[in-house]
Amino acid sequence: MADGNNNLSLNGNIWNIVPCNDRDVEQMQLQQNVSAPLARLLALRGIMPKQAADFLNPKLSRLMPDPCILKDMEKAASRIAEAAMKHQKIGIIGDYDVDGATSTSVLRLFLTYLGVETAVHIPEREEGYGPSTLAFQEFTEFGADLVITVDCGTSAFEVLDNAAANFEIIVLDHHEAETRLPKVYAVVNPKRLDENNNRPDLGYMAAVGVVFMTIVAVNRTLRRQGFYNETLPEPDLKHWLDLVALGTVCDVVPLLGLNRAFVAQGLKVIASRSNLGLKTLADSANITEKPDAYHLGFVLGPRINAGGRVGKASVGSRLLCSSNPLEAKQLADKLNGFNQERKDIECFVLEQSIEMLEGTPQSWPMAFVYNTGWHQGVIGIVAGKLKERYNLPAFVMSIEEDEVKGSARSIPGVDLGALIIAAKEKGVITKGGGHTMAAGFSLTEEQIPAFRDFAGEYVSRSLNNVKPHPVLNIDISLTLSAANINLYREIEQLKPFGTGNPEPLILLRGIYFQKTRIIGSGHIKCELATLSGAKLSAIAFRAADTDMGKEILSLRHDCYDVVGNLRLNSWNNQTNLQFTIIDAQKSVN
Repeated sequence: MADGNNNLSLNGNIWNIVPCNDRDVEQMQLQQNVSAPLARLLALRGIMPKQAADFLNPKLSRLMPDPCILKDMEKAASRIAEAAMKHQKIGIIGDYDVDGATSTSVLRLFLTYLGVETAVHIPEREEGYGPSTLAFQEFTEFGADLVITVDCGTSAFEVLDNAAANFEIIVLDHHEAETRLPKVYAVVNPKRLDENNNRPDLGYMAAVGVVFMTIVAVNRTLRRQGFYNETLPEPDLKHWLDLVALGTVCDVVPLLGLNRAFVAQGLKVIASRSNLGLKTLADSANITEKPDAYHLGFVLGPRINAGGRVGKASVGSRLLCSSNPLEAKQLADKLNGFNQERKDIECFVLEQSIEMLEGTPQSWPMAFVYNTGWHQGVIGIVAGKLKERYNLPAFVMSIEEDEVKGSARSIPGVDLGALIIAAKEKGVITKGGGHTMAAGFSLTEEQIPAFRDFAGEYVSRSLNNVKPHPVLNIDISLTLSAANINLYREIEQLKPFGTGNPEPLILLRGIYFQKTRIIGSGHIKCELATLSGAKLSAIAFRAADTDMGKEILSLRHDCYDVVGNLRLNSWNNQTNLQFTIIDAQKSVN
């Protein structure tokens, strides 16, 4: 239920303290011997008492199933092991995002260790997603005996069915499957419609998780075959969990079950800095502290992604597989350059989009923009930022010479996947696909007006012609004195944070702002205080020009309620507890 009335906060949000079953909290406290706040946070995440130990201390030894639980896994593992034993060449087709780069790299590093010669094809965005005729032409020249697609292939019927006449092909993927599958040697995909549902968390895996399960299965097969010896000892597969963690976080899949173990264990490997490419990229990005999921998703991931957006798609995978310090430095510098270029292009497209939307009256409750020459590599990011700015579904299109490429992002209540399917059936776009919150599509320039009206009507119906307000789902309400270092340490046990396990949102009531000042690029530094004398350092990032920021800086000495996260702040060799303010509103007595 909403907290209090439905008055909007200073940042235009509705606050909702998420309800929780008190009995579940009590059982969690008693059975797991945890505090009431931690018990509530676990219960809100749907964790039962018997699951709490694995959630708080996720280990692969407990959460990793026999890989052959997945259909076609045993068949695929046997064929890859055979290729290694017979010294056959293997072609690998990946995707141009981080999941594709890490999936390709994990497989390639493992096969290279086995002595297998590989060729990798990662398409540029202009070539399009997935397997292509060009890739198989390259593999013919290379002399590949086996081709493995990673993070793609499940729906590439025409290309793979044709190529299967000349190659044995294995698909390792995690995308939604149809009732039919490509006519290839094996398709390993936890989202196959004929998979059992005994381990639903396997369906959450990124492609790199599927690849890791595959190399576990191949490794076991080779061990049984007596492949390893003193000259070539069995590899420690955990060595590659750093890349599994990176791909899992960056593909924004739920960090639950096996994924949680992948990321938790992978972060430990990243801290050891054993992958030369990842270490070099972290150094070039000035990461000085121990990396966590934030660094993977918002610092390292965007740099690897930038190659596929505005540069050369294969650079990320080449970096992650590099064993040459000079080459690694050159590739990391390239990715940094691509990332800066991506930021500049993205800023340009975003500014033009905002001018279009705010300079013209809009007929429908959505952000719908298009232009000639906008870079395809950034339209998805821009759509996401427009969605966040206006809290409306956003459609961004780039008009190319032969077609219009589009990307869309949605809000709760508007199913983009269903919208795109209906648009294809109506004939107002030529192709497209996606899921509830994100989609990609293509159309002709002449179809844009019809698609605008179709999408606008669809969105209006979905929202019942009512402009929605964003909702902040608050995990826990506390006094300021309870927001202490002990609580922080308990919250830290919930890491890694991400999709399916967001960083807890905390509500603090009866707060006064003191010692307010602007620092950096519009950040507000202040002190939270109560009449009882409790105090806590706080910061509101990029807030100086917002309604909330102006209120904080006004020094009216009013009483407020604030929502945010409890974190540690390290600065000048000092570490202090700090509250990151996300929203505020005047207290209602």
